[in-house]
Amino acid sequence: MTVLVIGGSGFVGTELVRQAVAEGHDTAATFASRPGSASGATWHPLDIKDPRHVAAVIADVGPTVVVNASSGQSDWAVTADGAIHVALAAAEQGCRLAHVSSDAVFSGARVRYDESSLPDPITPYGAAKAAAETVVRLMIPGAVVARTSLILGHGRSPHERMVHALAARTRRGVLFTDDIRCPVHVEDLATALWEIALSDAVGMFHLAGPDALSRYDLGVLIARNQGLDAAVLPAGRRADTKLPGALDLRLDSRGTQERLRTRIRGAREFLRDDGRPVRGPW
Repeated sequence: MTVLVIGGSGFVGTELVRQAVAEGHDTAATFASRPGSASGATWHPLDIKDPRHVAAVIADVGPTVVVNASSGQSDWAVTADGAIHVALAAAEQGCRLAHVSSDAVFSGARVRYDESSLPDPITPYGAAKAAAETVVRLMIPGAVVARTSLILGHGRSPHERMVHALAARTRRGVLFTDDIRCPVHVEDLATALWEIALSDAVGMFHLAGPDALSRYDLGVLIARNQGLDAAVLPAGRRADTKLPGALDLRLDSRGTQERLRTRIRGAREFLRDDGRPVRGPW
């Protein structure tokens, strides 16, 4: 089977590529500026903002399954329009499509959101992600949309790097005590994404961990797991700042977990206090 990972050089994309190669799939991946480090894949430069370029790459690869793990943050041309270009090209080639979305499509007004919840974004990034979801599901009824939350793993995620910098006092800032998410390990996320993408499942899925933690409490777990001094981590309240976005936003993944063989661990499990990294189930 030939699979194509859009955004293969990113944090999630790198793990998707690694797992696809390990499973023996003919793996292709795209990059915006430089190819990823994962070996065993064929790398293609891609300007996701150019619909003709997207169509040409997908036609050239001829994948059975496309996973769009690209991330342009609040850049509408990448996050929204780019996702539309991928969906159009996948539909044209008759490819199965799995689109990776985010809990940012929600405002946090309801706190807990399950797979049936409708988007109510309050940030440009959330609005772009919500638009992409809507178009993907309308254009390709058989597609999969998978929302996820704060992604961690191996000390390489932005949040983990921030915790390291704060612990080393090489960066100013605080970890918010009132900004709550449901973290997921990148390996669990990628495994679950492939399980869904390579099945005949359709519709909306939520792929987040079962533990709801503030960014400060998560930082403490990271520090203890990775041998840092948790006592020096600065705490603060996001509500006291002017930063936009949801505060307490919990992605309810129980409905999805009941349908999966892959078990998505909570942060308290994959970041144990004893300092021993927890290995994934593969």
